[in-house]
Amino acid sequence: MARNQYELLMSRELQNRISYFVCCITAFANQFGISPRAAYSYLDRFKGISFLNECYEAEHQLSIADAVSDLATICQHHGGTLAL
Repeated sequence: MARNQYELLMSRELQNRISYFVCCITAFANQFGISPRAAYSYLDRFKGISFLNECYEAEHQLSIADAVSDLATICQHHGGTLAL
């Protein structure tokens, strides 16, 4: 694979990952009635963002509702208090 093709592929992968993160954060915010900024802060503090990043390959194949549920569970295990 040529370098430019590789860079383009990696750029698309990064764009897809970012779009997925934004979608999950927004859905999480809507589920709990908080702002997207507050949702990001909560998810970052209680390891939800790390979870999304580490488990992206599996999580992005699930529904967004499943991802929000998984995020809530992960955050609870790390001291978060928001629950479904």
